[in-house]
Amino acid sequence: MNYFEEDSTYKSFDIKPWLKLMKFFKPYGKSIAGILVFMLLTAAMDLSVPLFQKYAVDNFIVAGTTESMGKFIAVYTATLIAMTASVNIFVRFAIVVEMYIGKDLRKEIFTHLQNLSLSYYNTTPVGYILARTLSDTNRIGTMIAWGLVDVFWSFAYVIGAFAAMLILNFQLALIVMLIVPLMAIITAYFQKKLLVTSRKMRKVNSKMTGHFNEGITGARTSKTLVIEHRNLKDFEEVSLELESSAVRMARYNAIYIPLIVFLGSAASAIVLARGGYLSMNHVIQIGTLSAFLSYSISIFEPIQQLARTYTEIVSLQANIERVTELLEKEPLIKDSDEVVEKYGDSINPKKESWEEINGEIEFKNVTFIYPDGDEEVLKNFNLHIKAGTNVAIVGETGAGKSTLVNLACRFFEPTDGEILIDGVNYKERSQLWLHSKIGYVLQNPHLFSGTIKENIRYGKLDATDEEIKKAAEIVSADKIAEKLEEGYDSQVGEGGDRLSTGEKQLISIARAILADPRIFVLDEATSSIDTETERLIQKGIDYLLKGRTSFIIAHRLSTIKKADIILVVKDGKIVEQGTHKNLIESRGYYYTLYTKQFEEEKTLEVLK
Repeated sequence: MNYFEEDSTYKSFDIKPWLKLMKFFKPYGKSIAGILVFMLLTAAMDLSVPLFQKYAVDNFIVAGTTESMGKFIAVYTATLIAMTASVNIFVRFAIVVEMYIGKDLRKEIFTHLQNLSLSYYNTTPVGYILARTLSDTNRIGTMIAWGLVDVFWSFAYVIGAFAAMLILNFQLALIVMLIVPLMAIITAYFQKKLLVTSRKMRKVNSKMTGHFNEGITGARTSKTLVIEHRNLKDFEEVSLELESSAVRMARYNAIYIPLIVFLGSAASAIVLARGGYLSMNHVIQIGTLSAFLSYSISIFEPIQQLARTYTEIVSLQANIERVTELLEKEPLIKDSDEVVEKYGDSINPKKESWEEINGEIEFKNVTFIYPDGDEEVLKNFNLHIKAGTNVAIVGETGAGKSTLVNLACRFFEPTDGEILIDGVNYKERSQLWLHSKIGYVLQNPHLFSGTIKENIRYGKLDATDEEIKKAAEIVSADKIAEKLEEGYDSQVGEGGDRLSTGEKQLISIARAILADPRIFVLDEATSSIDTETERLIQKGIDYLLKGRTSFIIAHRLSTIKKADIILVVKDGKIVEQGTHKNLIESRGYYYTLYTKQFEEEKTLEVLK
């Protein structure tokens, strides 16, 4: 699925998505009410300006006197000051609504993301999540605040202006009213065209952003593959697509805006002609004609604003639907209400209720099918792993070696059967309880932006500097700090890009040592490391393996000879299990893998 190509281009307004966000609007009901009250007050004072103009023309200009002008100036000035204050107040309210609704949405999404299962992140692009968390929430907050301002001011002004014109002169008001339906039809037609084109431009712009991102993050790969020309060609295609949409947008505006200006000018000309005639015949006063002209000229802008805001509100629906869809996404793995009540959740854990863990793991009649699959990966699988047992999992690339570990760590749950930790079904305890006892070292380790010290401390947030240094020394990660100017306070860069893969691996293992896990997972952690670095971290791995239940997903079979049990995976299923000696003697699939790799390693040594 392409998460950035939801087809919202031709959607119409629907109240249902908006109702789902009501809980985010309620805390700021007073601010929203403040916007409405002071917006209406501002519109009322705005509507009074032509009436002041009428009074000035009839009582000062036509009458040829300045009597009581001081009072007029005072009242007019007071009105302008009051209007300025009213604008200031509703703007403050609007800023509060914009900032806090956006903030609450982002917080809610981020909190929800912490509770989603690991499988969600395996199948969802990072860009999709970031767009929902940042772009969509910002747009929702902005539109709720300023959309309210535009809608209520425009609506109040249009109604008030029509009422004033009808009171001033019924005939002239009808002339303006005859123009409004034609303008509304034209506006509706072009706003739909502009909205469709605008949505297409946003989609193309997302593609362009993606090309920028890939061009920057994949610069090294592009240069080594010499595909810069291909990247440029792809980028030019997207640029041309964006240019085409932008030109289409400009063409629509080039027709729409002059047409609206023409209709407004035509209405004003008709009003001026008819009103001038009536004024010459003393049917209406000059001041009335002046005020009427002001209303007839100013009324068309809020009508256009209403049309623009409506199309933006319809467009905003797509953002709301994407945000609510993410918030309604249920975790694949979820603790029961009873477990949450006792152990807490990932945001508010009740650590005082957490039992200690020894590391005994038992698979009892476990059958497993991946959520997006239909084939049984495991069927009635049984395995008892005593605390402190070293389990190695081997198989060719893509064979499904991580399945067993994902089940044991509760990143997935059995389709049938149960998994026991220390004799208790792990569904009866919280996920966080189990995950806090697991040390996981990946093939491609991830470091957070920050210092070496901060990255190691993630293993134990309350660790002292001495504990951090001791953990680093065990795995020889202290040598990384020693060669950098700022030592343990040296920045590792985004994702650890200032360090080599081996150095990042050393720091990630030091982090695991500091965490002191009861269950340890080593996911092909040495497959991307040179022999010298592998030798340096082997003592750290040996330290972690002592007395702990461990799973080693092995790339080099020579490293798991001493494992207590070896599970051999083929085509996503465990086909053999036993010790290294037993599996070699049985001359099965493991024997074939081992001898094949042994021959390859010997050949490489000869070539060197």
